[in-house]
Amino acid sequence: MALQWFPGHMNKARREIKEVMPQMDVIIEVLDARVPYSSENPMVAQLRRDKPVIKIFNKADLADPEMTQQWMAYLEQERGVKTLALDTDKANHVHKIIDLCKKLVPNKVGADKQIKAMIMGIPNVGKSTLINTLAKRIVAKTGNEPAVTKAQQRIKLEEGIMLYDTPGMLWPKLENEHYGFRLAAIAAIRDTVVNYEELGSYVSEYLMAAYPERLCERYKLDQLPETDWEFMELAGKKRGCMKQGNRVDLERFGAILINELRDGTLGGITLETPAMKETEEAELVRKRAIEEAAKLAKEEEKAKRRQRR
Repeated sequence: MALQWFPGHMNKARREIKEVMPQMDVIIEVLDARVPYSSENPMVAQLRRDKPVIKIFNKADLADPEMTQQWMAYLEQERGVKTLALDTDKANHVHKIIDLCKKLVPNKVGADKQIKAMIMGIPNVGKSTLINTLAKRIVAKTGNEPAVTKAQQRIKLEEGIMLYDTPGMLWPKLENEHYGFRLAAIAAIRDTVVNYEELGSYVSEYLMAAYPERLCERYKLDQLPETDWEFMELAGKKRGCMKQGNRVDLERFGAILINELRDGTLGGITLETPAMKETEEAELVRKRAIEEAAKLAKEEEKAKRRQRR
């Protein structure tokens, strides 16, 4: 799914974050536990350098708990990275975030000192709700669609922590085509740019391989067919998603499937694994090398043509 969505306020925020990042002591990156890889903004790794980072696995109650543990162990292999899983009820975990900040920046703990923490996250990952929980008051707008927060703000927390809020940002180019599908599946990209038939097909293919029993149980199937399109046809017919000509309305069923994934009706599901990240990043490296070689070849050809003139 070739989705590119980078509103103007996101581009402005990216510049501002780059400017203030050197002043920060710790970074809090909010991930969606269902897509820890796809919701991890590469800009954080590029800009934080050696600053410690706490990666929050938000909406963990909607994810596969076993996969969440695998992802947390995987990410904590990186120096300076700590992880914490949060479910819908975040109030009981606020102190854990505060304690982690103090543990990662012990030299800034004290009556006359202040820890500067920047909180970041892609759109609709639940960052604003987490901020309100940390602040114990409403200081950030919340909503069930992307791009609610459009400007930076500072929030003074308890125990000497100043929290710097940032707009939820995607990156200008989604190089990995899987990012677009997975981010659309969790509503991190506006539904107005989503084709539910195509997205439903992508998600069906993954769920058929990773969670076949969930699909059979939910859509009352004795067994799964061989392909994702056959599944959508069969399950769509079971759900009564029919249109003129006695055909299955795949767009309508795709929307049903995605909404049941999003609200947890299908159970705790994670749409990617650490092994998938390794494979996809290796493929990106190969793709970039091919593109760079093609670019150099094109430039060399241009240079030769200029010499012949």
